Amino acid sequence: MSSYEQRDMSGAIFVNDRKEKDTHPDSTGTAKIGNVEYYVSAWRRVGKSGKPYLSLAFKPKEEAVDRSKPIGDALGDSVPFAPEFR
Repeated sequence: MSSYEQRDMSGAIFVNDRKEKDTHPDSTGTAKIGNVEYYVSAWRRVGKSGKPYLSLAFKPKEEAVDRSKPIGDALGDSVPFAPEFR
């Protein structure tokens, strides 16, 4: 396992080899800005002038859903609208 640590104000993107639809990003990666880690998505676009550019989207890693935990853990011990089963 690598001991690489992302430096602040830097990032990297790589070709998305799992792209299945046109809406999926062409490249994905990570960045660290202001000591906050982000997922980065990039799409190749062509402007009105015909000049190519990259369109970028950033999503904070902390907002990502932790799919390793059951949804009840995220909601706490009680759900006010759920019936109680015994």
